[in-house]
Amino acid sequence: MTERRPPTGLTAPDRRSATEFWVVRHGESTWNASGRYQGQTDVPLSPVGVLQAAALAERLTGQRFDAVYSSDLARAFQTAEAVVERLQGQPPVQPDPGLREIDVGALAGLGLREIEVQHADYLTALRADPWATRRPGGESMEDLFARCGEAFEQLRARHAGGRVLVFTHGGVVRVAVGLALGGVPHNAWARLSVTNTSITRVLLAGSHGTLLGFNDDAHLEDLLEATEADDVLGQAP
Repeated sequence: MTERRPPTGLTAPDRRSATEFWVVRHGESTWNASGRYQGQTDVPLSPVGVLQAAALAERLTGQRFDAVYSSDLARAFQTAEAVVERLQGQPPVQPDPGLREIDVGALAGLGLREIEVQHADYLTALRADPWATRRPGGESMEDLFARCGEAFEQLRARHAGGRVLVFTHGGVVRVAVGLALGGVPHNAWARLSVTNTSITRVLLAGSHGTLLGFNDDAHLEDLLEATEADDVLGQAP
C-alpha cells in the first residue's frame, strides 16, 4: 500500500501520537422538526431522527473504534446507542457533558419568529459579531469553542494514537473543524452547514491537526429529511 503523504510544505500529525476523531451530529430531534431552539434542553429523536440513526448504523457496521463518547443529551445518546450495536466489539457509550450543544439560554423552546420579536437586540448583535455574541443567558460560539476544545483535548490525550467515535451536536462539530484547521474565520462559522447524522473526521495532535472529511451524509441519500440548521445559526433549527 502506497504511503499517503501531505502536500509539499505541510506537516501532517504523527498518527502514532495523534487521535483520529469521527464526529457525528445527532439525528433529527423533535424540536428540530418543530423549528424550536433547544441548546441544552433534553429532547428526544423524532421518528425521522430514528431512521437517520438506523441508516448511520448500517453504514458503520463492523467499524472498529478504540472508544465511543457522546454528549449526555438524549438526542445524541440515542443516536450513539443505535450505532454501537453494529460496531465491532459493541463498545460502551461513555457520556461526556463537555460535548453538549451551545447553551442558548432564554432562547430554548422558541422559534425564530418568536426570537425576532422577543430578542431583536440579540439578533442585531449576532449579525454584527457571530463569534463573541452570547445567547441571552447562555453561551457564545467563543464560549463553546473553549469548552468543547478542552473536552476534545482530554479525549485526545486519553486516546493518543487511537480512533474515537463522538456523538454530539452541530456547534460542536464546528469546534472540531476549527481545532483541525487551527481556527475558522469568525464569519465562516455559519457557512459550515452540518446535517443530522453526518460524519466529520479530524486528526488532532496537541498543537495542530488535519481535516480528513466534513459533513459526510451519503447514508441519508434515500431519506427525505436531513436537517442542516441548528442552534448555532441565526435561523430556525
